[in-house]
Amino acid sequence: MTFLATSIRNAAPLVARRAALKQAPVALSAIAQKRWNSNSVEMTVRDALNQALEEELSADEKVFLLGEEVAQYNGAYKVTRGLLDKFGPKRVIDTPITEAGFAGLATGAALSGLKPICEFMTFNFAMQAIDHIVNSAAKTHYMSGGTVKCPIVFRGPNGAAAGVAAQHSQCFAAWYGSVPGLKVVSPWNSEDAKGLLKAAIRDPNPVVVLENELQYGLSFPMSEEAQSSDFVIPIGKAKVEREGKDITVVSHSRSVGFCMEAAEQLAKDGISVEVVNLRSIRPLDVDTIVKSVKKTNRIITVEGGWASYGVGSEIAAQIMESDAFDYLDAPLTRVAGADVPTPYAANLEGYAFPDTPIITKVIRDTLDKKIGA
Repeated sequence: MTFLATSIRNAAPLVARRAALKQAPVALSAIAQKRWNSNSVEMTVRDALNQALEEELSADEKVFLLGEEVAQYNGAYKVTRGLLDKFGPKRVIDTPITEAGFAGLATGAALSGLKPICEFMTFNFAMQAIDHIVNSAAKTHYMSGGTVKCPIVFRGPNGAAAGVAAQHSQCFAAWYGSVPGLKVVSPWNSEDAKGLLKAAIRDPNPVVVLENELQYGLSFPMSEEAQSSDFVIPIGKAKVEREGKDITVVSHSRSVGFCMEAAEQLAKDGISVEVVNLRSIRPLDVDTIVKSVKKTNRIITVEGGWASYGVGSEIAAQIMESDAFDYLDAPLTRVAGADVPTPYAANLEGYAFPDTPIITKVIRDTLDKKIGA
């Protein structure tokens, strides 16, 4: 079953609530992560990514960074701030506006033993370079019989931002998640961002790091462990952000925050929601999802991308093909973006993606359903 934003258009009462939700992400850190201790600090996702880049550039001379405006301008989103001054123009390289050109250069450098971090100003522009990502970087290790590695990271903002319309708002999680030879990660908070990016840089083969522009300026707690230069998050392992017993909600990237808000609101009514932050799209941590479903007996998936052939669709298939299916008390529901190119008009754009009220409604609806009813 699918809950698309075509249904959202008929939910007129939600419009008035949408403005209030504009400030919600700032509050999410307090709701989402209750691991504060005397050694925890708050850090923005932007600064966490910057710290990861600085630490890995310092630790390994083979690592270098290239992309549009990453050096002199400190990055289009200031993620690479200060790195040119510290590491110089040979390791932090401004490129022309030619994704196919610098992605190909980076892939060749990786095949020659260097460790490039290739930044796309937005992953929508990575379509210009998809031949290098899919046909060269992803496949060479297999095609060489395991003798040639390609230690490269492709990173940048992914999915919808605000007011950037159809050609700058796509989510590529399902696109790259379908490609053998690629690992794909999708961080939500600051610890995700730092730990997953460091793991990606250290990986001996290509990793796609799908960030989100609207998360860059948000602050989250960073544990003492996460502040260490040795901190990495294993690729392929999801995290249960909130324990629950009534329903499982699986999400990634920015949507995790909305799921956490929905869980907090529903808890006031005695509904216990388990929120699973995927962190990794490929490989997908099916074991964590299955374990959660066996406990709660219900599941919804939430993503900003399209439902058709999406991440939620893959999770649905995995549930069907596992013994978790026998534990379901209601059908799985996918919550996803509208099956249209992202509108430019703000009022239409607001209806195109799932948010806290929509997720809350779908959770309630799913709890009211029974298989066969």
